[in-house]
Amino acid sequence: MPHEDSPVVLSAWISPGNTHPNSRYRDAVWSMAPLIDNPGTGLGKIHWKNCPDSLREQVKLVAWTMINGRLRPTYLSTRGVVARGRTSGPDMRATCYEWMRLARWLHKRHLPSLAACTEDEWRAYASERLGKGVSRETAAIICARLTDLWAFDQLSASPCGITQPPWETEGVDDFLPAFGNTALGENSTEPLDPLVLGPLLIWAIRLVDDLADDILAAWTERCRLADLATSNKASPAGWAALEKLLLPLVRSGAPLPATWVGNRFWVARTYVGAVTGASPGQVVRFTQQHGLREIVGQRPGPCPLMVPVRGQINGKPWREKIDFSEAAELMRHLGTAAAIICLYLTGMRTQEVQSLRSGCCPDPAPGDDGTPGRHLIRSHHFKNVTDEDGNHVSAGEERSVPWVAITPVVHAIRVLERMVPPGELLLSAAHHNHHHRLGALKKDTLAMRIKAFVAWVNHEAAAQGLPEQSIPEDPHGPIRLGRFRRTLSWHIARRPGGLIALAIQYGHMRTVLDARTSAGYGARSRRGIHAVLDVETALAAADTAARLRDQVAAGERISGPAARRALTAAVHTPRFEGRIVPRTFARKAAAFLARDGVVLFDNPDAFLICAFKHDNALCEPEPGATAPRQYDCRPGCGNAVRTDTHARRLRERADEIDQLAAHAPQPVGKRLRANATRLRETADTHDVTAQPAEALT
Repeated sequence: MPHEDSPVVLSAWISPGNTHPNSRYRDAVWSMAPLIDNPGTGLGKIHWKNCPDSLREQVKLVAWTMINGRLRPTYLSTRGVVARGRTSGPDMRATCYEWMRLARWLHKRHLPSLAACTEDEWRAYASERLGKGVSRETAAIICARLTDLWAFDQLSASPCGITQPPWETEGVDDFLPAFGNTALGENSTEPLDPLVLGPLLIWAIRLVDDLADDILAAWTERCRLADLATSNKASPAGWAALEKLLLPLVRSGAPLPATWVGNRFWVARTYVGAVTGASPGQVVRFTQQHGLREIVGQRPGPCPLMVPVRGQINGKPWREKIDFSEAAELMRHLGTAAAIICLYLTGMRTQEVQSLRSGCCPDPAPGDDGTPGRHLIRSHHFKNVTDEDGNHVSAGEERSVPWVAITPVVHAIRVLERMVPPGELLLSAAHHNHHHRLGALKKDTLAMRIKAFVAWVNHEAAAQGLPEQSIPEDPHGPIRLGRFRRTLSWHIARRPGGLIALAIQYGHMRTVLDARTSAGYGARSRRGIHAVLDVETALAAADTAARLRDQVAAGERISGPAARRALTAAVHTPRFEGRIVPRTFARKAAAFLARDGVVLFDNPDAFLICAFKHDNALCEPEPGATAPRQYDCRPGCGNAVRTDTHARRLRERADEIDQLAAHAPQPVGKRLRANATRLRETADTHDVTAQPAEALT
């Protein structure tokens, strides 16, 4: 039995590097921090005020038993479950709150103890708890947590005797909501709309590549001025400098150095003190004596930092001077831009990006032939990381296969390394929030920063005369962090030439992904990003087959050396309604793509469908690849298929190129017109050789 001074978490479960303070059993609030080593996870707490007084001690004892114990392997084996170890601190916290919800329900029914929760009460509670719009998956989790209350109560030193839930003997299916179209897993997450991601990525890369030096220099100068202002001592020279700087502005009606705080402008006291050498007290007295508080609200002016501005947007300097008051905001947006690049262009999960540290991506040594090697990111992963006993390892473990970083990611990491000390988390909350906080910026904070970044981009795009580069609202809702990883696979699978790229050629990522070797881009074998990519690619192929089937049914003709094979594949490929798929579909997707010769890949940039057969492909795919190098599609390939729709789009594209040629210099115009002619010739070839579906079956 624990006593009042017992630690909430026994030392055996606290990792050596965890220095978070431990709560005591008597405390009204229990911290889960001693169990949390993941820098991206919030340090949750259990507030016992949410549990009724009459049941609190009983629930606390079971909670303490769960935190410091583990279900018996004999118990787990009778359930047909592979012995699971201890779960994570956040999961334990969520389980405790589920128990408290039951306790409140029992208290309202005037039941004095957990032992009074009989089979009838379990059935009534399950009907009420699981019948309020709860998904089937969530309901199963709730039932498992409620079962844990009974299981851990049996392990405690003083069991209260709560009854076994009826679903443990009757099976849980009858207690769960009916099957529906409930989203499961990552593949239920909508990818970001191309019209959103395009400008978002452009501005993120622009800040990192073009504007970072200016922003970092401005921040350094701002910090220098802030330190100077606080250390200034009062002196006659400081007062004279104040008069020399501010009185002419007041008398001439010119704007005064101002900063926006709260909902109004104030005199920029820190800036004024730094540039004049006056003490903080002198600045305050001078402001009061001359009524500057009222004047600055009517005539707010800039606080320019004396650092050179070298960055450009659209070929022009993006600022004349960076303002003292905007330096902190620009630093936040720079960190956000670098985080966006890492979240999107690495394929990492959010927690994996949050755990990146300075030095995680060293410059590679050149190869034997002098060519530079690839940049590799060595860091931690967290999903399904357990120790030899099956216990959850909060700190994760270093990934045995490093991630491969493309150039924009390397640049983003280098910028973040300039923002934090060596060895520190790249997204350290202490350095990005400028407060003494532990760990990395949390998901909610990053999401809010991305929202603020989008607002800043739209304001900046208008100010720079680039309204076409503003970021619209995404039709599927807010830009959540998990959507970046899904979008990466979506665009690799469906936009091989990089429509979004405007800065990045996504097709080249497919090359590395298809290798699936130990040095591969995303993960070992088909785990991690490969599974997400396989699912998205399979869905894209199924959509392509469905469209081809609909087109030939509507009377369109088909041409190309693989026309008969493509038509057969289209007929036999099932139609997928929507994109909500179960987790098991990852394995089915890999098997679907492995059917060499009968999987169809749409290539809108080449105006064709590729009925991919590995040995026929002129794009020279990697050994074992299940998809073509769509960015390297070549004329004359034996896998090519075209429809009347493709021929029409070829001619439309040729007309667009002719319009460009009419306004281009003669040499460029000549090449453009030649390209347009080739496109029309390809369309003419289709018209001559195309056949209806009946002729090919």
